[in-house]
Amino acid sequence: MLNAIYFYRVSRWLYLHHIPFLPKLITLLIFLIYNSKIPYKAEIGGSTRFGYGGMGVVVHSAARIGRGCTISQQVTIGGRGSRYPGVPVIGDNVYIAKGAIVMGGISIGDNVIIGANAVVTKPVPANAVVAGIPAHILRFKAED
Repeated sequence: MLNAIYFYRVSRWLYLHHIPFLPKLITLLIFLIYNSKIPYKAEIGGSTRFGYGGMGVVVHSAARIGRGCTISQQVTIGGRGSRYPGVPVIGDNVYIAKGAIVMGGISIGDNVIIGANAVVTKPVPANAVVAGIPAHILRFKAED
């Protein structure tokens, strides 16, 4: 079944190959079908996937998301005005649960789990589990 990430990958490929208009059209299609904003200018690593097709996901156009991430439905990744300048940089193998918000010019380390409805506005080190409003570190995952 088609997922918003497939449409994103097509629009990103078209954008990187300087094919005009079509990437914008596909971004609009993503919005109409999935009620999501996943712009072709955002950098999303390979094997990253969206839960439930990517419904309600909002990604800032300057955001960078690593490889092997799982982003659940209703997640927002972006910046917000002068209070949270910049946009997030998300590492590899990050799991972002339903309804989480990651905002501001922060970095999220590799192998991080962000709990449902968490609001992350501060950097998160690698191998951490965070949750809450505002998000705080609950524990560190054991390394395999």
